[in-house]
Amino acid sequence: MRRGNLKIRLLIGAGIILFSLFKYYSNREENPYTGKKQSITLTPKDEIAIGLRSAPQMAQQHGGLYPSQEAQDLVDRVGNALVNNSIARQTPYRYEFHLLRDPKTINAFALPGGQIFITYALYSKLENEDQLAGVLGHEIGHVLGRHSAERMAKQGLTQGILSGVMVGGGDGAGQMGAMVANAINMKYGRGDELESDELGVRFMIDAGYEPEQMIGVMKILKAAAGPNRTPEFQSTHPDPENRIQKIKEAIQKYRK
Repeated sequence: MRRGNLKIRLLIGAGIILFSLFKYYSNREENPYTGKKQSITLTPKDEIAIGLRSAPQMAQQHGGLYPSQEAQDLVDRVGNALVNNSIARQTPYRYEFHLLRDPKTINAFALPGGQIFITYALYSKLENEDQLAGVLGHEIGHVLGRHSAERMAKQGLTQGILSGVMVGGGDGAGQMGAMVANAINMKYGRGDELESDELGVRFMIDAGYEPEQMIGVMKILKAAAGPNRTPEFQSTHPDPENRIQKIKEAIQKYRK
């Protein structure tokens, strides 16, 4: 009897996994701006709506907006120059740039659909306008690359696989599956970062900024991370030294 139950569980688990894989790969399409094949279930309109809905909460988590119109104007000017002089202008997204008050968290990030943020902690460490362009260009790359939408689809896939494994093999198998799924998602995260670096270089060159200044940004990020940095294979972000090498390759590729 127990053997029969195990067989049924295995069949149900396999069915859940196969359905998750079918759902993921049936939504595969080519990103017209990067040429990359992606599995995405959201439309650009969905992405814009998610970003607009989430933006106020994200700003609140970082203490609201930085109280300097002059600094915000600079962020807007650089961000809009990158968009208007590159393929980002051809996308359906609504790019908006926000300087956050947060004086401690050195970070910049993008929500789906074009909402882009940089904290004052990072802004204040940048040495020139070109470095600001490097940070914002990288974040525009995440939007144009549809990385958030792609990650949501991947999380749906890994959750489906985990559910199938747990149904078929119990909690022990589920824990092993969770470790594998986590490793898969981290790997994709590193790929997104490197693609956004390359796109950022491309946008900087198109807008007349010095792309070498993005290397300076990497050095700032490395110094901020300190000596106790998580090893790259355990992190969603590549090591800054690896990113610097890829940035140099992108500069050679796009500089005419």
